[in-house]
Amino acid sequence: MTATEIIISIFVIIGGFLSLLGSIGLIRFPDVYGRTHAATKSATLGVISIIIATFLFFLLIQGEFIMKLLLAIIFVFLTAPVAAQMVGRAAYRTEVPLWEKSVQDDLKKAQKESQ
Repeated sequence: MTATEIIISIFVIIGGFLSLLGSIGLIRFPDVYGRTHAATKSATLGVISIIIATFLFFLLIQGEFIMKLLLAIIFVFLTAPVAAQMVGRAAYRTEVPLWEKSVQDDLKKAQKESQ
């Protein structure tokens, strides 16, 4: 096994682990706000790690430069957090309650100050 294969394998393992953590977070977190956090942070980084591993495989082992994979990384990096922001904002505007053990609501304070 070469160093290139080891590096690619590490990216795949990290990506799979982060995706697993994101999936567990979606199940375990108590409210929509925590779940969107789990989905965007770990799952996005997991998918990006796997795409990086795929890009490196084709570049270093197959000898092909695939621009579509780099575009996929940029697309996931930009769209997933924005989508989660929109879901969280829609949930907050429709007054989906926070978890009962939440200690502060920064957005509520900011809305009071702006009025």
